[in-house]
Amino acid sequence: MSGRPEGEVRRIVSLVPSLTEALFVLGLGERVVGVTDWCVHPADAVAALPKLGGTKNPDLSAIVALRPDLVIANQEENRRRDVERVRAAGISVWVTYPRTVRDGAALLREIARLGATAEAIREVVEPVEAALRVALARRPGPAQRVFCPVWRDPWMSVGPDTYAHDLLLLCGGENVFGARSDRRYPRVELSDVEQAAPDVVLLPDEPYAFGALDAAEMARLDIPAAHEGRIHLIDGTWVSWYGPRIRGALEGLSALLAPQRLT
Repeated sequence: MSGRPEGEVRRIVSLVPSLTEALFVLGLGERVVGVTDWCVHPADAVAALPKLGGTKNPDLSAIVALRPDLVIANQEENRRRDVERVRAAGISVWVTYPRTVRDGAALLREIARLGATAEAIREVVEPVEAALRVALARRPGPAQRVFCPVWRDPWMSVGPDTYAHDLLLLCGGENVFGARSDRRYPRVELSDVEQAAPDVVLLPDEPYAFGALDAAEMARLDIPAAHEGRIHLIDGTWVSWYGPRIRGALEGLSALLAPQRLT
């Protein structure tokens, strides 16, 4: 991470949907003056804010015109050249890059240091940190082999050195494509999925909106997850939104990835 300001920040542009939500949940929403088209939570609050394009193609002139004290970006979601152009305009940019759940929890506390009250920290930050401690202290059971795609046509899976990969490990999973080092989100074929033999398939609704037809296609594969009915459509923010949603993600995924009891 780089660029977090030390002084007071009154006007913030957020180019990271999960951190836009974090700012509002922490009581800092009135400082947010602009967001991306993908910043959709909290819905009522962000609806009234200027929309500044997508995470990959923000309207840089509109950002500069808002005269923010700080722009919050992400190394993976936002392009380096856009960050450099905003900085060239004399605007401070905080580039975040959490790659583990610990990083995500630490970032939430850093966001809180922009001016959140002690009460907000108790209600928002500390429960996330407590859930993380519980997950870290949990006695590991048999790891459940997990396939968690993020896209199709082509199929793309969660790879190593990603937030989602770390989250799956923390929740008791073994990412079946976690050893693929060719790219952070490796391309795979359905034949690769069958060969990997996942015990559980998780189909998030973002960034690709997997749905019932995709689940039915997975159910036709010769994999343990299909045979045992462990193909789940999940909230995509669980595996991609670091911030206040970490607690729910840890609890929800840990339940889905718990080893099945023999009857």
